[in-house]
Amino acid sequence: MSFIEEDVPVATTVSADESSYVDWPAILAGTVLASAIAFVLLTFGSAIGLSLTSAREEAGMSLFWLAIVAALWLLWVQISAYLAGGYLTGRLRRRKLDATEHESDIRDGSHGLIVWGLGVLLSGLLAFSGITAAVSAATGAAGTVAGGAAAGAATTATEVIDQSGVLIDRFLRPGTPGAEPPSTAARDEITRVLVSSLTDGALSDEDRQYLASVISARTGLDQAQAQQRVDALWTQVQQAEAKAREIADKARRVGMIAAFMTAATLLVSAVAAYYGAVLGGNHRDNQVVFADWVKPW
Repeated sequence: MSFIEEDVPVATTVSADESSYVDWPAILAGTVLASAIAFVLLTFGSAIGLSLTSAREEAGMSLFWLAIVAALWLLWVQISAYLAGGYLTGRLRRRKLDATEHESDIRDGSHGLIVWGLGVLLSGLLAFSGITAAVSAATGAAGTVAGGAAAGAATTATEVIDQSGVLIDRFLRPGTPGAEPPSTAARDEITRVLVSSLTDGALSDEDRQYLASVISARTGLDQAQAQQRVDALWTQVQQAEAKAREIADKARRVGMIAAFMTAATLLVSAVAAYYGAVLGGNHRDNQVVFADWVKPW
């Protein structure tokens, strides 16, 4: 008996790679590296910024140029950090064999964008925790100025009077040494008159005459001399208010520049993260070796 052997087809099962295209370990590694580089460089930047400022007025760099320098430094920090983080992610990402070279570059760049997005979210959480309190203070000052014409004027006037209590002390300084200091009620009344006048934009004749009578009774000066002291006080209060408004306006401009530069920096750093990830992916595929990095080891 003879047997005829026939080739029987054997069913084979091909297991497709159904894992996600997103390589989270590589993304987390790139995010950690980018955050670490940014933290180190921002720490150096803080030291440099403190060296450019001074506690003395009119000394050191102006607030406007300090904001420009800080924005440029932040731009360089973000580009450097996300370029390095994106490169590491692209180098570590496991490439899927079903992708063409173009598709592989797109996937590498997308991983870099995810690194950037995750880093921005972490930075936002840190900002909420108070890490960027200086920027928040600047924008808060700008919001106070723009809060309304009447309310803003009253707030500024009150702050000027509160911070310039020495002006009222000079206004009520008695002519004889050893006299009793003015009462709190008298100081508060004068403060209210000055605040109301600053809000209205002018010192009325009635208020001027009243303040002159108060200083005349307090110091023993005649009406003409008391009137001169009132005029001098009003001039100094107006100058103090103008200076306070100028400072608030500078804070508003600095807040605007900081917000614009922050948004622009984030957009540029996204491009850097994408480019770094694509570059890292190409080096991974071509097995590029940096000889100077491995020689010491």
